[in-house]
Amino acid sequence: MKVYFPEDSYHTPDEAPRYFFDKIALGSRYYFHYKFIRQVLASKKLADAGKFDRAQWALASYNIFKIIEGCGGRFHLTGLNNLIECPKPVVFVSNHMSTLETMVFPSIIAPRMKASFVIKESLSMHPLIGSIMIARKPIVVKRVNPREDLQAVMSQGLEMLEKGRSVIIFPQSTRTTKFIPEEFNTLGIKLAKRGNVPVLPIAIKTDFWENGKYLKDLGAIKRQEHIHMAFGKAMEITGNGKEEHKLTIDFIATHLQKWGTHIG
Repeated sequence: MKVYFPEDSYHTPDEAPRYFFDKIALGSRYYFHYKFIRQVLASKKLADAGKFDRAQWALASYNIFKIIEGCGGRFHLTGLNNLIECPKPVVFVSNHMSTLETMVFPSIIAPRMKASFVIKESLSMHPLIGSIMIARKPIVVKRVNPREDLQAVMSQGLEMLEKGRSVIIFPQSTRTTKFIPEEFNTLGIKLAKRGNVPVLPIAIKTDFWENGKYLKDLGAIKRQEHIHMAFGKAMEITGNGKEEHKLTIDFIATHLQKWGTHIG
């Protein structure tokens, strides 16, 4: 499978080409939405036909990555070699700001290893992306009963890890540009400990793509906001996992502060 980001870091070149129609769109979001929805519909067609495999997932994600760049997005990816150094599946734990990371992570992670998201039930039933998400065998949680969600993640997550598939978890209850450490749950740490696999922290700043007021996935884009994604080193869970949880929060908070995001 093609690896789209073979180096330890990637930074959108200053001379990266911009779509002509985006240039003349007078700063609006609409050309970006048009390109994004076209890619989603193409992926949905494959998913509905049972042909949306891991390679197609990674390619569709990379296409969205390039659409974002073509509409003025500027990426800064670091720590990618930490994915290569994982000898076994991991639990990825990331903060969650927008739709962007859900769409872009597969282009970075899937070429390196098999992986699945933990997603809200509403995403699995989404008229546009529902069949796409289901095609990649996610863990679905309802976000109504925390105990039931914990059981679902533990049982399905352990099964995935045993089969060599990594799990991507957003411990915050919803997408938000704020990072409040106290609201960052330990679900990923608990799964990694139970599965005897490392946890790998990811810090992201993706407020380039805002959450929409009426359609959450189709918010405005802020071309002045650079997109940051930092992948940390995988950590084995020792003891009760409190230290690794603290290190994960510190990793995310430190990067967000460096990128100019308020903590707390």
